[in-house]
Amino acid sequence: MLAAGFAAERGARVTLLERNDILGKKLRITGKGRCNLTNGCPVGEVLENVPTGGRFLHSAVNGFSPADAMAFFESLGVPLKTERGGRVFPQSDKAADIADALRRFMDKQGVIIKRGRALEVIEKGGGVAGVRASSGNIECDAVILATGGMSYPATGSTGDGYKMAERLGHTVTPLRGSLVPLTAQPELCARMQGLTLKNIRLHVYDGVGKKPIYEDFGEFLFTHFGISGPTALSASSHMRDFTNKKYHVIIDLKPALDDTKLDARVLRDFEKFSNRDFSNSLGELANRLMIPVIIEKSGIPPETKVHSITREQRKSLVSTLKSFRIDIEEPRPIEEAIITSGGIDLREINPKTMESKLVKNLYFAGEIINADAYTGGYNLQIAWSTAYAAGTHSVLR
Repeated sequence: MLAAGFAAERGARVTLLERNDILGKKLRITGKGRCNLTNGCPVGEVLENVPTGGRFLHSAVNGFSPADAMAFFESLGVPLKTERGGRVFPQSDKAADIADALRRFMDKQGVIIKRGRALEVIEKGGGVAGVRASSGNIECDAVILATGGMSYPATGSTGDGYKMAERLGHTVTPLRGSLVPLTAQPELCARMQGLTLKNIRLHVYDGVGKKPIYEDFGEFLFTHFGISGPTALSASSHMRDFTNKKYHVIIDLKPALDDTKLDARVLRDFEKFSNRDFSNSLGELANRLMIPVIIEKSGIPPETKVHSITREQRKSLVSTLKSFRIDIEEPRPIEEAIITSGGIDLREINPKTMESKLVKNLYFAGEIINADAYTGGYNLQIAWSTAYAAGTHSVLR
């Protein structure tokens, strides 16, 4: 939508081919329907948060930066706000406002919207000649493929763009989900299914180094298969080599208290419930769904009377609360991921223009290319930046 609007603004006659019954279908559900549309940070920080394709995106993100994206959407009548970690949202907390603003932008520039599914880019003499679609062929001088990835297929992201690009000789690197829920000790996690933990600190380890490869603070969710929620999804994008590494996460259930203060808190509870069994003494320290698991991990027999719990046993309980370990087995299927990692090989794309190096006047934008970022608004910024580059340069040929 953004690429189409900017191409039309520069004088091109633009047709946007849309297979869904509504424009911006995936955009409308991003950020739990709030739309974290960018991150209000410098360009360099954006690129630091792009583990795949950061160097490639240097020109595009400088050409349409987070500041440019924010100014653009505010010029379309969408007031914005910045939250923790630089995350930028519409003040309304409605992703639909961003999608509707892009629709207004296209309408103002005279973009023609045609319903139908793109099937194939027609190539002639080494360049673009048109598009074969379910609604009939469309002749054109240039094509921008902005079909998304493979995640959330119900929104139309079913990998069509990869197939079209491959038919034209492009290489598609291996595809997998990123920002995706994780399968993790299902027999353990299923016992806590549906439990959301708030204000926890999470550390990710890869089984190689002693230091964590990632840490986060926020919400965490147990599911029947493992773990999800904002912190787990963010953590997943740092787990990129399940073939050679064994990942696990450590959850600090009481990050506001160090070991000494937590031990004092446990002592106070134990004094209050001194005649109870250990299994009935943790109601003020942990959620009821977690208590049986915490008891098991602490190694303290559940029938132990609280007044007879030793200092070493109490130390074990504190350690369990501060270092709750979950072993990760694998990411969930790509269909459950927020974004797709992998895509059109960046070596086959001009980084300044997003034009194919193999087919003249073929351009790429967004998730279809092999560039993905951590959570925080960076992935949508990649979409805006590459779309702006493709939209403007497809006209300036």
